[in-house]
Amino acid sequence: MLLFCIFTEKMFFEQLPSKYLENAVSELSKLPGVGRKTALRLALYLLRQDKSISISIGNSLLELCNNIKHCKICNNISDDDICSICSNPGRDKSTICIVEDIRDIMAIERTSQFKGVYHVLGALISPIDGIRPEDLNLNSLYEKIENENIKEIILALSATVEGDTTAFYIYRKIQNNNIVFSTISRGISVGDELEYIDEITLGRSIQSRVPYQQLLVSN
Repeated sequence: MLLFCIFTEKMFFEQLPSKYLENAVSELSKLPGVGRKTALRLALYLLRQDKSISISIGNSLLELCNNIKHCKICNNISDDDICSICSNPGRDKSTICIVEDIRDIMAIERTSQFKGVYHVLGALISPIDGIRPEDLNLNSLYEKIENENIKEIILALSATVEGDTTAFYIYRKIQNNNIVFSTISRGISVGDELEYIDEITLGRSIQSRVPYQQLLVSN
């Protein structure tokens, strides 16, 4: 009986009764963490709902693709050319927190402990993945340092080999600009990524940040 169920399930996944269902399952299974079985369950769930739900989901995704922008200053996602953080007069523009991507901004903003602005790199240096320094959003950072009164740069990158390599590269490139370099305190475990750290731990790490040079000496 068990072998029959396994065989039947395999056949069902290989030969879905509709090409439209097959297409939907194929596209949904491209999402991270969504396998073909989960994609099928989602597609069948949507079929059981009112059509307006699927249409609403589809329209929201189209609007996301067509209307989302990247802030011209920090590269954060935004509805406008300048994001709400960069356009906020209450933020300290002299303190820049460098992060890998927008998920890190969201994580830090949830702590309510940082009042400066951000700079999104878009990736971390990773030779094994073919990501080089020139693939990162660094030129606009250099322009900010050249043209604005930047007093502190916080290297808020994940405590991984890639994060440490990227932080050191940035430090070496701009260390002679009379800027204070700091990094989030290592209460965050080695190997942790910022988006998965709880708000209290991350908030305390921002508040108790340490000079970046101190980290280099300790290593």
